[in-house]
Amino acid sequence: MRKIVLMMSVSLDGYIEGPGRRIDWHRVDDELHQHMNDVLREMGGFLHGRVVYELMADAWPTADADPDNAGPVAEFAGIWRDKPKIVYSRTLAKADWNTTIVRDVVPAEVEALKAAPGGDLALGGADLAASFLKHDLVDEYRVYVHPVLIGEGKSLFPPAAADRPLHLIGTRTFGNGVVLLHYGRPAAS
Repeated sequence: MRKIVLMMSVSLDGYIEGPGRRIDWHRVDDELHQHMNDVLREMGGFLHGRVVYELMADAWPTADADPDNAGPVAEFAGIWRDKPKIVYSRTLAKADWNTTIVRDVVPAEVEALKAAPGGDLALGGADLAASFLKHDLVDEYRVYVHPVLIGEGKSLFPPAAADRPLHLIGTRTFGNGVVLLHYGRPAAS
């Protein structure tokens, strides 16, 4: 069975974005980018909310054609473009680059998606994550904690995510100070 893996970067104080949707505080260097490429290359697809999808669609489809982008940045363009994507949106009318639009998070449909063949599914976006968390559909968490305090913004976890015990799968510290915290559901007893 495939897993739903929430993958998000957060500030040390727990925000995924600052005021005005600022994400310029992310500390992504080649080492971290290559790690993310390696993880995402093995995924079966991406689950995006509309905001994340539009952000990604603005940057990645042709990023590898830009001579200023090399190495992991250019490599990720192909990974994102080629992977199947599901974008959850009630308003998006059209989506390109191997993308299917789904209007609502329906637990039975997500369970069927998990039961389908293929690799795990990378979940991104706080609003979409909140819907998946509300329905207890997230199996693993890959939280990349960036060494910066931004003071205010959008929190990664909504109150609905409270009181969920997790099992530590692993950690990794990157040279730029980012720390990966990788958790999953506790083993069944």
